[in-house]
Amino acid sequence: MLLADDQALVRGALAAMLGLEADIEVVAQVGSGAEVVAAATAHRVDVALLDVQMPGGDGLDAAAELHAALPSCRIVILTTFGRPGYLARAMRAGASGFVVKDAPPEQLVDAVRRVHAGLRVVDPVLAAESLSTGASPLTDRERDVLRAAADGATVAAVAARLHLSEGTVRNHLSAAIGKTTARTRAEAVRLADEHGWL
Repeated sequence: MLLADDQALVRGALAAMLGLEADIEVVAQVGSGAEVVAAATAHRVDVALLDVQMPGGDGLDAAAELHAALPSCRIVILTTFGRPGYLARAMRAGASGFVVKDAPPEQLVDAVRRVHAGLRVVDPVLAAESLSTGASPLTDRERDVLRAAADGATVAAVAARLHLSEGTVRNHLSAAIGKTTARTRAEAVRLADEHGWL
């Protein structure tokens, strides 16, 4: 199994906990999303446990890349941020499990075993919240523009980052503000992030 988490202490604790199980062996650990596919394919892992927020590409993007590169590998997303939008994106990316970090250790071990056996495992509270919230109203491009604007960048800076015209960026920001029912782009970023749409 592969562990991907940008916090070395968390990674080490997870490896130690999972290593106590006779039927689970952690063969690779990485600290960024960019390292996931190479490590998973080099070790031909059966299960990958991925954090959502990591440098070098988040765990959701890494899950999609891993699913494409190594379809036999089962993916479990493990995150502090139990947001409905993250769950939907994880499932679209090919993840078979979604567990929040405050779950009891035995629940995580059970999730790894069940996903390895070909089952889906989703935190029940998050699943219910996801159903009540619905899918993200944002298009992929609107999400990209909001992400690029999250640090308060100007329209010109966002346009340069994404290789778009300033008018296109303004249109996408306006649409995203309307779809999130925000009053400003900063509020749109905050609301989209809270729902896990970014």
